[in-house]
Amino acid sequence: MSPEKMVTMANQIATFFASQPGDDQALRTAAHINDFWDPRMRRHLLDHLAAGGEGLKPLVREAQPHIAAPAATA
Repeated sequence: MSPEKMVTMANQIATFFASQPGDDQALRTAAHINDFWDPRMRRHLLDHLAAGGEGLKPLVREAQPHIAAPAATA
């Protein structure tokens, strides 16, 4: 997946959860990513965040600690 597509998808998720009531939008953003993104997609997103997260909405950055890092492969 291209970095641009990944950023667009993550931002769409964040936009949806930002519109929801409550104060747990970052947790729900991370939960959605954990539930529906495969490990390769999550690794790509976490690597992008580690490199500065260019283009990602603040809510995606806030969700980062709650996004499950895929297990390392041997």
